[in-house]
Amino acid sequence: MPLLKPEQDIWPLNLLDLPEDGSSAPSETAPWWALYTLARYEKKLMRQLMEIQIPFFGPTIARRYKSPQGRIRTSVEPLFPNYVFIQGDEMARYNAVCTGSVSRYMPVSDPVQLVEDLRQIRQLILTDAPLAPELRLEPGQKIRVKSGIFKGFEGTIIRRENEIRLLISVRYMGRGASVALDDCQLEAL
Repeated sequence: MPLLKPEQDIWPLNLLDLPEDGSSAPSETAPWWALYTLARYEKKLMRQLMEIQIPFFGPTIARRYKSPQGRIRTSVEPLFPNYVFIQGDEMARYNAVCTGSVSRYMPVSDPVQLVEDLRQIRQLILTDAPLAPELRLEPGQKIRVKSGIFKGFEGTIIRRENEIRLLISVRYMGRGASVALDDCQLEAL
């Protein structure tokens, strides 16, 4: 069975961009909502939100796996299963819930922090590095990447199976994504 091409996981494309004048971005001051979708409805909800023009971000990543026949396959999956973030007022939230794809919703108490975290997740996804979803954040050392394509990223170090992984998290959800790095690329904060 052929795999589907990636769909748009953010609308509008500049939703998380910083203004060039250094002022606070509209996305940081407007209300945000975390929508919990029905099982496997993330992409459907994002298509519906785009149709009704509600700004959203539901990060997706390419995941490689081996099929039962031994072939390497790539699929595009949500980084945070069942979650899509929308920006808008009560009416936008109401219209999103009325799509029939939302199980429940939660207001985001600190939209500035959420937007900052989502901005880093988006930048990490745009590097096209192989990412691994992290379901549980573990306490660890805060670091900054000092060289390579991830230069400037800040996050928490986690160790797993003799490799060092930089964890970029969305603090609001306690979830994130990680990428493998070498010791020489990191500096402690």
